[in-house]
Amino acid sequence: MNELDVLAVGREAMIVILKIAGPAMLAGMVVGVIVALFQALTSIQEQTLTFVPKIVVMMATIVVFLPFMMTALLEFTRTLFDRAIGLG
Repeated sequence: MNELDVLAVGREAMIVILKIAGPAMLAGMVVGVIVALFQALTSIQEQTLTFVPKIVVMMATIVVFLPFMMTALLEFTRTLFDRAIGLG
């Protein structure tokens, strides 16, 4: 395994991380912007108002996208195992 193979595995790992974490982080960001806009319009500056909706939406997003996340992770793992078998 040379440097190019290591870089390829690292690049694929970063893409898988983005695929897995992306939906939840995007949902949290959208809810955060909506809550911030609501707080700015109503002058309500409650700290817990920002965290509770984000947590609820992110957990719901994880539940909805869990099959996609598991598929992406399993495909990456199989690819890594196939490469490891090819080395030996």
